[in-house]
Amino acid sequence: MKPNGSGIIPTMRYKDAPAAIEWLCNAFGFEKHLVVPGENETIAHAQLSFGNAMIMIGSENDNEYGKFIKTPKELNGFNTQTPYIVVKEIDKHYQRAIAGGAKILLEIKNEDYGGRGYSCQDPQGYIWNFGSYNPWL
Repeated sequence: MKPNGSGIIPTMRYKDAPAAIEWLCNAFGFEKHLVVPGENETIAHAQLSFGNAMIMIGSENDNEYGKFIKTPKELNGFNTQTPYIVVKEIDKHYQRAIAGGAKILLEIKNEDYGGRGYSCQDPQGYIWNFGSYNPWL
């Protein structure tokens, strides 16, 4: 991870984590920082970076931590949290997400609070928000 990265790192569990890793890198531009394979073609732990941001993902399971996590499919498609990721070239990112197969939920638009942004869904049901607005600035 780059120095001064975010101190809040979202974690998610995917039914097919290996496919999710490849998809997130291709469609959204994440980079593999660390991938720890698990048994039976699962992912025990993975860290994907995007600029100075990071997410951690793994395969769904019933271990000590995993028993508290549900995927969107297990919640009838609902998400209880959604990450917002700051992107410098948001229009290019939007086109990349579409080309990568993201389901656009909220089209790209200028926001009242500044910047531009959009919301989309990945193939396993997680909702992602991307925008040029940076609340730190």
